[in-house]
Amino acid sequence: MDPHIALVTGANRGIGFETCRQLLQTGYRVILTSRNAEKGREAARQLEGIGAGLAFHPLDVSNPESIAALRAFVEAEFGRLDVLVNNAAIHYDTWQKVTAPDFATVDEAIATNLLGPWRMCVAFIPLMQKNHWGRIVNVSSGSGALHSMGSETPAYGVTKAALNALTIKLAKAVAGDGILVNAVCPGWVRTDMGGAAAPRSVEQGAASVLWAVKLPDDGPTGGFFRDGKGVEW
Repeated sequence: MDPHIALVTGANRGIGFETCRQLLQTGYRVILTSRNAEKGREAARQLEGIGAGLAFHPLDVSNPESIAALRAFVEAEFGRLDVLVNNAAIHYDTWQKVTAPDFATVDEAIATNLLGPWRMCVAFIPLMQKNHWGRIVNVSSGSGALHSMGSETPAYGVTKAALNALTIKLAKAVAGDGILVNAVCPGWVRTDMGGAAAPRSVEQGAASVLWAVKLPDDGPTGGFFRDGKGVEW
């Protein structure tokens, strides 16, 4: 059987890059995407020779034309997509107050953190439906969990909460198509966004994503998980 084909957004560094590495090591063919083409190509170069094969394509998830170009590339080169990891995100806005935000920052966060994954799903779900199989993993955050939400990081937290809601709606929309859609919180991870003081390694964060990618056909859908365990919404 041909290896599954997985696409990861925001994959030139951090959790996205490590997710690509772990997917390759597990036997997946991987499409690494990055908004910055130079950094994306360098990331792909670092992963050369691992696993079943790696392709790079530039992608700005906030740009519908960029998504359309990627969709055309995937369809022409592979004819299908089995796994979509929506990892790209921006603006962990610790400097902002919800009562006095910079709405330009909020707009950018919405375009990347919410509308980006939404547009990616709309573009690629039809390729999964052709084969009646797929896995979609929306990389979310505890910052988007309503039960423990504070006033900090308003743009990031609100967009991640909305991504969680989108996860539920998408899962219900494709129920019966063989596609599982879940949100994953990788935890507080030592990345450029998480900082050096974070308690979890990038490898641990990516392993949470891989768990959702590798779910069996009767696995959960429409859930929110960390380390394979449910997280309160």
